[in-house]
Amino acid sequence: MNLSKALLWALPLSFLTNLGATALARKADLTVLPSLESAAGCPEQLVAYETLQPYSPGGYATDGMIQLREIATDISVAQVDDFTVTWVGTLKPEYADCEATAGIVSLDGEDFQGHSYIRVQISDGQAKAILDMTGVSDPNGFTSVIIYQGMREGNPRWTWGGTD
Repeated sequence: MNLSKALLWALPLSFLTNLGATALARKADLTVLPSLESAAGCPEQLVAYETLQPYSPGGYATDGMIQLREIATDISVAQVDDFTVTWVGTLKPEYADCEATAGIVSLDGEDFQGHSYIRVQISDGQAKAILDMTGVSDPNGFTSVIIYQGMREGNPRWTWGGTD
């Protein structure tokens, strides 16, 4: 094969392998619900993404992130146990007076009817993102667990999974 044909075939392959997790992820829209006492200045929605990891015999895992840095700075992991992780950040000035909560309302544009295992609390100048596996069953009837929690590019990241 000559060099020009090799380069021509390498471009699509390179593009596909570098799409990143967000390109193949499920998009979770979280609607922000202001409290009755809240002043103006709450965001309308937040967005999270989740990507199923390649199949591994005996279990599954899902990587996720929420775009919390859109409304907060200095975000870090504040609390962790086997089933829940909470990240806390300082609200940006334009959202400092917001008092609200947020939960999943749609996945990939389809109405979400289940338990919102990704939630956000906005109050007292802070944003708290909560990933909570309480009541989230895997196919074998066990509670799903959080495998990883951390930060990347200023946003909360996680991996949760269970048995299949």
